[in-house]
Amino acid sequence: MGAGTFREGGLSSEELIQLPAYGLKQSEKEALYGKLLTDLTREHGQKCLPYGRFLRAAGVQEKLDRGEVLTEEEIPFLPVSVFKERALRSVPQEQVFKELTSSGTSGQKTSRIFLDADTSAVQQKVLYRIVSDYIGADRVPYLVLDTEKVLKDRSLFSARGAGILGFSIFSSQMCFALNEKMELNLEEVQAFLDKNKGKTILLFGFTFMIWEYFVRALEKKGVTLSIPGGVLIHGGGWKKMADRAVTSEEFKEGLRRTAGITKVSNYYGMAEQTGCIYMECECGYYHASTWSDVLMRRPKDYSVCGAGEPGLIQVMTPIARSYPGHSLLTEDIGTLIGTDDCPCGRKGKYFTVTGRAPRAEVRGCSDTYGG
Repeated sequence: MGAGTFREGGLSSEELIQLPAYGLKQSEKEALYGKLLTDLTREHGQKCLPYGRFLRAAGVQEKLDRGEVLTEEEIPFLPVSVFKERALRSVPQEQVFKELTSSGTSGQKTSRIFLDADTSAVQQKVLYRIVSDYIGADRVPYLVLDTEKVLKDRSLFSARGAGILGFSIFSSQMCFALNEKMELNLEEVQAFLDKNKGKTILLFGFTFMIWEYFVRALEKKGVTLSIPGGVLIHGGGWKKMADRAVTSEEFKEGLRRTAGITKVSNYYGMAEQTGCIYMECECGYYHASTWSDVLMRRPKDYSVCGAGEPGLIQVMTPIARSYPGHSLLTEDIGTLIGTDDCPCGRKGKYFTVTGRAPRAEVRGCSDTYGG
């Protein structure tokens, strides 16, 4: 079955992708997601035997057998760490197009996510629709604040490499800012900037690496770059930044001071739900797009938090089709700020992320180069 041919909740996958990235009111999304996620839960239970056993043990299979449509709050969730312990897939092994791994620190288990060609294609389209809302749809010069070395071993496709290649769909030309020794290749970067003077330039990297190997490296060299048209997207790494007592404001100020970059957008995302990133808006909040949603749950009993109450973040998406990753409980603490009324104008839920839950397993988020 090719991408775009299945129908969910009255929508084909292509119709779902073509909806506005942030145009659905929360009530409209929840009405759509009830059937989408219920159907997907049933499908994964049939195609992934361990997940099917989980549904029966949790008492969910009985509801599915009765034809009940579950609400978002009733959709069962897996702890995100389960993908480090079990190989879960809902497609035959011969249909696996790509195996994505989360990056972990040395000796730490990594998640294994199995993507078929259809799921991978849909994820890429969704990423394009989300990011286009922030930077436009045109291809632009792409400056990767990382080393090309991370792309060379494609047998194990890390979240770091997936991020670099994922954002390359916006690229008209690409330049890697760091060499294989994680040193800033200043001459090559400057030549790239000179060639594209006056253009919008997309910069991408992981937060700690940008700070350590770009901002701090420029400061140590006593060099400033001029990238006034730069739009920087970054993710992960705030634990290491917090260890160094670097705040989000200091991070942004460092980019402005060393490179003249004033448009900076963080994102919240994970290898276990690739494509469905939560972008930071101009007001400093993360937004759920049309293709994802969040709930915050109280750690003591997993009941749903109200607005303004911090809890464990549950992430949901209808596009995780080749593995049962459509409803996951993360190890991160977040707070729902509001719904449909962010000053930036985007509809749906918007929230903040505080950090790791106490006693949660510390997991690398793609920025695990120890240097």
